[in-house]
Amino acid sequence: MQRFLLALALLGACALSALPQAHAADPAAEKAADAAREAGPEAQLKRILDEIEANRLDAALQKTEALLRQYPNFRLANLIKGDLLLARGKPISSFGAATNAPQDRLNDLREEAVARLRAYRDKPTANQIPRYLLQMPADQKYAVVIDTKKSRLYLYQNDTSNGGRPRFVADYYITHGKLGTDKMREGDKRTPIGVYRVTSSLPTQKLGDLYGTAAYPLDYPNEWDRRQGRGGHGIWLHGTPSDTYSRPPKASDGCVVLANADLTALAKNLQIGTTPVIISDSVEWLSLDDWQAERTALKRQIEDWRNDWESRDTARYLRHYSKRFQAGNQSFEQFAQQKRQVNASKEWIKVQIANPSVFRNPGKEEFVVVTFDQDYRSNNLSNQMRKRQYWIREDGTWKIIHEGAA
Repeated sequence: MQRFLLALALLGACALSALPQAHAADPAAEKAADAAREAGPEAQLKRILDEIEANRLDAALQKTEALLRQYPNFRLANLIKGDLLLARGKPISSFGAATNAPQDRLNDLREEAVARLRAYRDKPTANQIPRYLLQMPADQKYAVVIDTKKSRLYLYQNDTSNGGRPRFVADYYITHGKLGTDKMREGDKRTPIGVYRVTSSLPTQKLGDLYGTAAYPLDYPNEWDRRQGRGGHGIWLHGTPSDTYSRPPKASDGCVVLANADLTALAKNLQIGTTPVIISDSVEWLSLDDWQAERTALKRQIEDWRNDWESRDTARYLRHYSKRFQAGNQSFEQFAQQKRQVNASKEWIKVQIANPSVFRNPGKEEFVVVTFDQDYRSNNLSNQMRKRQYWIREDGTWKIIHEGAA
C-alpha cells in the first residue's frame, strides 16, 4: 500500500504545493473563472490525491465516485477508483495494480494525470499575457492559445473596454499529434506550430464518431507554411468518441482534441473566419508592462511604414522590406522596381489603416502576422482591401517579408 500511495502522490506532487494568487483587473470575471476551474476535473483530481496522501482512502473513493458521476468515461478516474477498491482487499504496490494491466495504457494515463495537474498548478496569473496576442480588432471577440507541451488550451477575451488587453477566460486539457509538433507533410502525425484561424464548422451529422460532437477546421497550411514547404491538410479542433471522455496527451494524427463538454463550451466563443488559434510548443508569457512595450513598438513600426508610403520617397518606403521579400512570384527587386515606377506617376498618396490585428508567431521563426483594412487613395487610383503582412526580425529590425490580400 505504501508504494501505491507514493506512486499516486508523485503523480500529484506538482499540484500539492500552494497555488499562486492572481490579482485581476476584473475581479468578478476572475472569480467566475476560478469557480469553474475548482469544479473541473483537475481540481477534483488534486483533492482525491490529497485524501490519498493523508491515507483517507474512503474519502478519496467518495470523491472519485463523485468525479465519475460527472464524467463516467473518464478513464484516469476509473483507474484510480479500481486501485482504491483493490486496496481494500490486499496490499497493492503500484499505480494501475490490476493483474495484467496493459503498461502502454497505464503510461498514457500517467502522462494525462501529470499534464492535468501541472496545468492546474501552473495556471497563468491575471497579470500574465501570452506574448502572441499583441493586437486584436474590436470585432475579434476571443483568441485561442494552445500550449502543446502542457497539453493545454487557453481562451482569451478581447477586453475592448481595457484598451484591447486580452483577458483570461478559461483553459482546457487537450490532445495533440502522436509524434509531437512542427508538422511538415501529410501523414507525419504532427501538429503544426503557428498562427491560424477557424475557417468553418462541421456539424455532428457530417462527422464520424471519432471526431466527437463537432469539428472546427483551421487554415493550415497558411501562407507562411506554404512558403516554408510545409504540406498536409485537415488540422481541426474536434471532440472525442462518444465512449471516451479524454485521450492521452499525444494521441491524434495532428489535430487538437478536446473533451466533448469542453469543446461545446469553447465553441460558444468561436467566430468562423475570425477567431485566431495560435499553436505553440510552449507559451511565452509577458508581464503587462512588457506586453504593452512590445505592442507599442510594433504599432509604431507599422505606422512608420504607412507614413513612408505616403511620403512617395521610395527609398524610405523600401527600407521596411526584407531583401528576401516575396509576394506571389514577385521578388524584392521586381517589387522595388514596380514601386519606383508607380511612385513616379503619383502627385499624392493617402493610406488609411483600420481594424488591425497583430499576432506574434510562437515558433522558432521570429515574425509577426499583421492584418488590417487598407484604404489607399492617390491622384490616379483608389482601392480598398484586407491586407496581411508577415514582418520578420532581421538584423535587429522588423522587415516585411511577405504581403498580400487577406
